[in-house]
Amino acid sequence: MDSKMDSRASLAGVRAFELDEVTVSQLAEGMNSGKYSARFLVEQYTARIRDFDKKTINSVIELNPDAPAIAESLDRERKARGARGPLHGVPVLLKDNIATADRMMTTAGSLALVGARSPKDSFVARRLRAAGAVILGKTNLSEWANFRSSHSTSGWSGRGGLTRNPYVLDRNPCGSSSGSGAAISANFAALAIGTETDGSIVCPSSANGLAGIKPTLGLVSRAGIVPIAHSQDTAGPMCRTVRDAAILLGALAGLDPEDGATAASLGRSQPDYARYCDPAGLKGARIGVARKYFGFNDAVDALMEQALEAMKAQGAILVDPADIASFGQFGHTEQLVLLYELKAGLNAYLAGLTDSPVRTLEDVIAFNERRRSEELAHFGQDLFLQAEAKGPLTEKEYLDALAANHRLTQAEGIDALMDKFNLDAIVAPTGGPAWLTDLINGDHSAGGSSDAAAVAGYPNINVTAGYVSGLPVGISFFGRAWSEGRLIKLAYSFEQATNARQPPKFLPTIGPG
Repeated sequence: MDSKMDSRASLAGVRAFELDEVTVSQLAEGMNSGKYSARFLVEQYTARIRDFDKKTINSVIELNPDAPAIAESLDRERKARGARGPLHGVPVLLKDNIATADRMMTTAGSLALVGARSPKDSFVARRLRAAGAVILGKTNLSEWANFRSSHSTSGWSGRGGLTRNPYVLDRNPCGSSSGSGAAISANFAALAIGTETDGSIVCPSSANGLAGIKPTLGLVSRAGIVPIAHSQDTAGPMCRTVRDAAILLGALAGLDPEDGATAASLGRSQPDYARYCDPAGLKGARIGVARKYFGFNDAVDALMEQALEAMKAQGAILVDPADIASFGQFGHTEQLVLLYELKAGLNAYLAGLTDSPVRTLEDVIAFNERRRSEELAHFGQDLFLQAEAKGPLTEKEYLDALAANHRLTQAEGIDALMDKFNLDAIVAPTGGPAWLTDLINGDHSAGGSSDAAAVAGYPNINVTAGYVSGLPVGISFFGRAWSEGRLIKLAYSFEQATNARQPPKFLPTIGPG
């Protein structure tokens, strides 16, 4: 046992773990050699979750009771016919807004959906099962993917309670894919799926020291995922390494007749994104530095300067500054679009469930009022009320806002900037170090850069850049639609050059000095 594992073993009662920081490739090699079996991996991760999750970070909301049997079946298949691919037998955790038609629930963290059943697997779950992955369980999240209250605490849900940051337990894991981020950082599985509308993959990836990929809208189907806004929602990988995230993205991408947005991915998606993992990927790349996203934290700025120097040392050409002309101009229209689309999308999703106690957003609002002591104990539902007051998606206010969003972030935003400077990618700090969790006043994050790519529906990759007071801080690489391969190449090269990720220590707080 190395000294790093020894020091971690004494913290928060978390012992050393055989699968700490193991990659997908190492798991596959272990199963091919007979060192591991899928059943062994499920048992190891399940035991670690049961032993340590509730006493430390509270990231897993439910375990899959069928996972051991599924793993055994995959072990038999491997012996008889070989592996289906790199994910064969690998356990993966799903955010609890991604439907599975099994004995697990899909609740978006809300007590209102306890007992409701999905008539079939989400597209994401079907793709994972087809790739041979073992769905190990569901992760906690910010309830309803953090679009219920404008004063919410990220990482809290009525069903799951509060998820904590594994680096420092009184800090926030960021939302809404907080449980996915915290669980993978804590080595409760090798891989997880998160979802993002604006920041909810890249922010928890930054706050928990992960590589996270928010794909182009339409690369991964949204069918069977509890929605916020169809013009921005997407699922994506959250992993400890860029290569693992790239492997997982290849399994998730694909056409789905139930999600028309995926038609645009025809001829653009890739079955193997790991092939873009080139350690020399930064050499000669033109990187724009979006300076208007800097300046919210001096320590983060200093870390970003080190990151930029590391890119230059790898041969990147920095265009600095390279700011989006429409910076700060689309916040209001984004909020309008999300309110309209939440009502329409959630009503449609709830109507398709079986045995659901709620069928509309109005029903959910009423449920929350009836269960106020459980659901509204820490913050309210003002965003739900605003959304319920909106009309149909044919209203001029909505159509004008949506058109403005796309114009400002696409043609006059990211695309214009990349054309102007002939850029391969744009970089900016993903966010700051995790803030203190505050159930009274809600979140108080200082800054972030997810909005342009989120509103445009364009890809965004977070990679750990370094640490501030022991808390991870990420850098974002974002760019044009369907540029995942190029962004993975750049992000992987940066990751290999800096090797910044450090496993969490589960500290109770940040001490003085």
